[in-house]
Amino acid sequence: MNATLDFLTAPWEHVFMQRAFAVAVMCGIVSGVVGSHVVLRGMAFIGDAVSHAVFPGVAIAFVLHLDLVLGGAAAGLLTALAVAVFSQNRRLKEDSVIGVFFAAAFGLGIVVLSTAPGYSGSLESFLFGQILGISDSDVLTVAVTGLVLLLVSGAVHRELVTVSLDRETARAAGLPVLALDVVLYALVTVTVVISLQAVGNILVLALLITPAACARLLTDRIGVMMVLAPAIGAASATAGLYLSYAYNLAAGGLIVLVVTGVFVLCWLFAPRHGLIASGRRRLGYSEVVLQQ
Repeated sequence: MNATLDFLTAPWEHVFMQRAFAVAVMCGIVSGVVGSHVVLRGMAFIGDAVSHAVFPGVAIAFVLHLDLVLGGAAAGLLTALAVAVFSQNRRLKEDSVIGVFFAAAFGLGIVVLSTAPGYSGSLESFLFGQILGISDSDVLTVAVTGLVLLLVSGAVHRELVTVSLDRETARAAGLPVLALDVVLYALVTVTVVISLQAVGNILVLALLITPAACARLLTDRIGVMMVLAPAIGAASATAGLYLSYAYNLAAGGLIVLVVTGVFVLCWLFAPRHGLIASGRRRLGYSEVVLQQ
């Protein structure tokens, strides 16, 4: 009993862990909400693509000794806007346009960084996350930005869902599809940027997509999904930090492994859409056919 209590309370004795928990929970919540829209639209690729898109902004900010997060956000938003505009040509699928622009953005980042020798060590926290080294100002930035993201997401929730389910119907109903695309890309971009310190550029896709994918397996109702996804994201981030503290392992990697483990459990045991439930339905159907 005492060992369990110590395990639960020991991390909170350190200020750096308190900050880490705060940022992890906030990032998990925001990523869960925004990621739900991404999963509904079937655009999981965009999370990885945005993480590439912010790279040139980070590179330019590094070379010019500016704020890396602001540089990444600016580059990501500009690239997202370009994708939203070019993807309005329905001759090209959205994922094709994303592949063109975000690959180009990552290439630009590599070229820019090649002009700055010795950059690799300084960008390690950007690539792999440094949640245990964040400051009070970082916590405040994530809190304010996350609140704005949640408010914007809530304000356009119905419209984003309508566009996700049927773009042509949404356009016929008079919805500003292009503007909504820009809003979604912007939400994803800023969510990725504020999550970089938690899990890093390489692993940020998992925090954005996996909790929403879990929720999608657990429910058919979009409203419930919007609640489950952030809850799973926040809980997984918290569990990952506890394991990181207990075993002295990389926090970002453990957060991703925990949420992936939750996904595997949902894939197996989800009440209606899990592997076991689907197997039972098929077995029952086969028995009925044989009886006939």
